[in-house]
Amino acid sequence: MSKRVRMTAQERREQLVGVARSVFAAKGFEATSIEEIAERAGVSKPVVYQHFGGKEGVYAVVVDREVRRLTESITRSFDAATPRRVAEGAAAAFLAYIEEHEEGFRVLIRDAPSGMAGGSFGSVISDVATRAERLLVEEFSERGFDEDTAPMYALMLVGAVALVGEWWLEHRRLPREQVAAHVVNLLWNGLHDLEPDPARTRPGGRRAKDDV
Repeated sequence: MSKRVRMTAQERREQLVGVARSVFAAKGFEATSIEEIAERAGVSKPVVYQHFGGKEGVYAVVVDREVRRLTESITRSFDAATPRRVAEGAAAAFLAYIEEHEEGFRVLIRDAPSGMAGGSFGSVISDVATRAERLLVEEFSERGFDEDTAPMYALMLVGAVALVGEWWLEHRRLPREQVAAHVVNLLWNGLHDLEPDPARTRPGGRRAKDDV
């Protein structure tokens, strides 16, 4: 019988986080139990409680790490020189995160525990959209658009990439680079031809571009 290697407290904590991430990704928060996390890690339940205080504690650590990893990955793209490069970088970074950290992404897109407001996929989308909003405000101002609509457009853009990411998680027939290119194709060409006042209509309900 092989002798079990004794871990330091930090090593054990990291092991438990990894095990918990796998279980949460496969089953979701509600269906996961401390018993299963402990069993898979080869420890007793009290060890898990000692490190995290309970299932909510270890879940919060897992989600916080994934939120930071995804957010940092995407927001690095906002340093690009042009809006199109920003869109390309953000889409590529999002899909790269999914490909490289599939379990973490699966945890994020599952329902969070009841009463857990922050540290969820929704909070990631909101944070990235807020950063994108700052770029859009400047762009809208230069082009004569209503700056008050920038937050709405930012959510549209980030939400579109997020939804495509969820779809791609289950449909890997297309390579990541190709999916990112298609996302940017829609987002960029749509932004390029935006109307400053899309609600403005001609007599009979026609919009300005319908007259062209």
